[in-house]
Amino acid sequence: MNSNCRITLTLFLIVISSLLSQPAAARKSIKRPNVLFIAIDDLRPALGCYGDKAAVTPNIDRLANRGMVFNRAYCQQAVCSPSRLSLLTGRRPDTIRVWDLATHFREAIPGIVTLPQHFRNQGYHTLSIGKIYHGSGKPSKDPPSWSVKPKYDFVRDPKVRYALPKNLQGKGLKRSAIEAANVPDNAYIDGIVCDAALSALAELQAQTKPFFLAVGYRKPHLPFCAPQKYWNLYDRATIPMPVSAEHPKGAPELAIRSWVELEGYSDIPKNGQLSTDKVRELRHGYYACVSYIDALVGRLLDRLAALKLEDNTVVVLWGDHGYHLGEQGLWTKANNYELSTRVPLIISIPGRAHRGTDTDALVEFVDVYPTLTDICGLDAPVGVEGISLMPLLVKPDRAWKSAVFSQYPRANKGNRHRGHGDIMGYAIRTDHFRYVEWHQWKTKQVVARELYDYKTDSHEMKNVAAETDRVSTVQKLSQRLAEGWKAALPRDYK
Repeated sequence: MNSNCRITLTLFLIVISSLLSQPAAARKSIKRPNVLFIAIDDLRPALGCYGDKAAVTPNIDRLANRGMVFNRAYCQQAVCSPSRLSLLTGRRPDTIRVWDLATHFREAIPGIVTLPQHFRNQGYHTLSIGKIYHGSGKPSKDPPSWSVKPKYDFVRDPKVRYALPKNLQGKGLKRSAIEAANVPDNAYIDGIVCDAALSALAELQAQTKPFFLAVGYRKPHLPFCAPQKYWNLYDRATIPMPVSAEHPKGAPELAIRSWVELEGYSDIPKNGQLSTDKVRELRHGYYACVSYIDALVGRLLDRLAALKLEDNTVVVLWGDHGYHLGEQGLWTKANNYELSTRVPLIISIPGRAHRGTDTDALVEFVDVYPTLTDICGLDAPVGVEGISLMPLLVKPDRAWKSAVFSQYPRANKGNRHRGHGDIMGYAIRTDHFRYVEWHQWKTKQVVARELYDYKTDSHEMKNVAAETDRVSTVQKLSQRLAEGWKAALPRDYK
């Protein structure tokens, strides 16, 4: 860092520290920024700004260059609805009692105030375009959150999922798992969502109220369908293959049970056994979809700048959970492993003097709610189970959480569980380890354990929980897991 950058950074820290030292009432008198809230379905950190050398993502990288990249952000449960709801409510799955795709969070806590609802209550105009909440019908909707009726919140029309005639003539939603078509971006639903968001920004510019605009993209979720030009960005032969396609040695069956999401597409074997060529094709399709979404994000950022909204708009970009592309012998998500629980999270605050900052601090989705309220000068509601990340935005290398927590349920029969399932896997992730306990829901008895040592096994390929020299480590981590998230908070956090 040169001297000019140091001076600029120092000035920024002084300004932010001064702002945060003011009482809440004083901060509320300051003109509140807008919020552009970008949710991306099934996006793991397959981005240039996260060090993925294969990814072609110039626009998200551009956002990262003017914001902060959270290198170690984690979701609370690696499947759409519980993950999104933990972020949107600031509560963990066991609190809101949502562990599946069908349950509406207000069934457990009718009066809970969501993140967009809180902004609406504080005078913001809130609107949703695309997939923000997950589910069909009732679960995908939450009228109290939005000032106007959401657009494209739930779409199952094959005509905006596929473009090629062979797929348009199929039956059901699962036709081909991949598609490359010479079509414009808005031939698919995400391009349609982007067009609607661009129009909304133009309308919002004329309003006097600050806005909270949530834009939800569905790719790179299966099927991997994207315009041909995004496939052409990649040489399939150069896209890295999985480090290992084998299940972790010693892992319990509960941990590696397949979600069975990939199976059912017309070009996927019913037994899930994929050839090397098919693995390459699927990984190519995933990256093509990532680049497609990157281009759509770029259009949003360009429109912000063209409308002169850039200097007063906080931009938050996140993927709802991680994703397996054959690693550990797994596909998609729905487990407690690193690749499924680690997520991209980028926050850009207008007026920041330093650019391209990142942090290795352990953070969680439940932290996003209090962070955004803090940035915008609002008080977070009582009961939020995350903490504001603003101290990290000021000092990225400061001491932070000692652990983060995820979970995933299993049913005794089948994978399409309802509710909490019969067995819940609770995971704690520290700097050094990932430790998982699988609990019988009714009796709370531990039926299986996992321990992965990142110093010797960065890809989680060997469960060492049963090794005799790990007894003390297992005992300590079990105790930390039982103590829960509050015991992992920074010692100086207030």
